[in-house]
Amino acid sequence: MIRVKNLFKSWKGFSLKNINLEVGRGEYFVILGPTGAGKTLLLETIAGFHFPDKGEIWINGKNVTNFPPEKRRIGFVYQDYSLFPHLTVEKNIEFGLKTRGFNDGGKRVKEIMDWLGITHLAKRYPKTLSGGEQQKVAIARAIITEPEVLLLDEPLSALDPRTRDYLREELKRIHGELKTTILHVTHDQVEAMVLATRIAVIMNGEIKQVGTVYDVFNKPKTVEVAEFTGVENILEGKILSNVRGTVLINTGKIKVYAFSPYGKGDDVTLFIRPENITISKNPETNTKNSFRCRVKEIIPLGFLVRVRMDNGLTALTTKRLVDELKLRVGEEVYASFKAEDV
Repeated sequence: MIRVKNLFKSWKGFSLKNINLEVGRGEYFVILGPTGAGKTLLLETIAGFHFPDKGEIWINGKNVTNFPPEKRRIGFVYQDYSLFPHLTVEKNIEFGLKTRGFNDGGKRVKEIMDWLGITHLAKRYPKTLSGGEQQKVAIARAIITEPEVLLLDEPLSALDPRTRDYLREELKRIHGELKTTILHVTHDQVEAMVLATRIAVIMNGEIKQVGTVYDVFNKPKTVEVAEFTGVENILEGKILSNVRGTVLINTGKIKVYAFSPYGKGDDVTLFIRPENITISKNPETNTKNSFRCRVKEIIPLGFLVRVRMDNGLTALTTKRLVDELKLRVGEEVYASFKAEDV
């Protein structure tokens, strides 16, 4: 549906470098990256607001590299809504149809407002709306023209947490019912986990990894991606043995069992998510990776608690478990995790 081939683009001292992406029809594809990674520049280049210095952009089998935005059959939603302040809600939504020369007397506008639950806002102006209401109007204006691709630029970042959660579910519903191909850029990892079919991680203008939600968050390909996606246990080690794909790795402080094609003597980097490490007062009998250690630091995070151990491992667990175990700094515990979680 969308193909970006060998794309380069320089803009205001920043560069996108050799971007290659393929987004399937009907996918909810998320481009995830930190601030300043090039997410918006890439999205705007796909939309046609910028032309690439090199490379090609294909949408629905057509080479649209040099097409203006209105010829690409896309809908675009900005994080700041970009509504016309002098137009009512219904007129803002109707504007999308007028740009395509379509007029059905307001029937389609009413249908889309009913579907998104904003009919009661029809005669109001943007300045009288909440952030969540403005974003729903912006989404309505984008999808009323039935675009082949819907591009979302940090659509939830300006909203309060409760509204953000609600609109996240609305985006899931919109995608599920319309089956529109969606390309959504964000720095929010929860947003990516909840919405994405697949994720591309972009950093410093380059795509670092493309994969499923599970692969990106549990099987990062680089230390850079691991650190960004919240993998707090990044260990260097050497493989001591490989028996039918099960390896034993010496990290210096602990010896870890994992599954790997690498052989004896190979140097490797291990990634273990903190939420995959369990803490107990007794060793786990159903896993080989169970290590006796002492609690070095306890960091409350609301309902969650980060626990650092003296063997270099960090676990993310619940406040309830910490209270049940009566964990204290200096106390002896067992930190355990499965081989498949490495």
